[in-house]
Amino acid sequence: MELTRRDFVKGAGTGAVVVAATGVETPAEAYSPRLKTTGTARVNSICYYCAVGCGIVASVADGKVTAIEGDREHPINRGALCSKAQAYLQVLDHPQRLTKVLYRAPGAADWQEKSLDWAMTEIAQRIKTTRDATFRETEEGVTVNRTEGLAALGSAVIANEECYLLTKLMRGLGVVWLEHQARI
Repeated sequence: MELTRRDFVKGAGTGAVVVAATGVETPAEAYSPRLKTTGTARVNSICYYCAVGCGIVASVADGKVTAIEGDREHPINRGALCSKAQAYLQVLDHPQRLTKVLYRAPGAADWQEKSLDWAMTEIAQRIKTTRDATFRETEEGVTVNRTEGLAALGSAVIANEECYLLTKLMRGLGVVWLEHQARI
């Protein structure tokens, strides 16, 4: 019997359909490991390493991130990730990663655990105290409404929109020393 290429392709397709319909495991499936993303929820996010704003997709199961990949539908990176973003998972699972607020009082040797509410209130109070102590309404008869006792450095992690909000907040406080630390 002569086997043509067309007959071979037809037969191979029929065999695959029969195997799929009967649920028989093919040799390739028998040795394939289970994917980390099987049975997980997909959560879209933005990479925090630099100001590019690449889209990532985190696979989450039982409140824990099990895998991270580039978002193929994101207009910036289209599924690609740099080496830093590919190592994201190692940062999340690192045993030395801080997950609580730690505070060391002036002159103290030991760190104390504090609540996030305490930390936010403390930061706000210190900003207000510094602003009140260094605020100037006028200088040489000219209205300036500024404080030189505070400064802001925008992280390379924040996007343009967040940088805009940070700038508006700082200008509202009267901060004149304002910079953005973008890497690109």
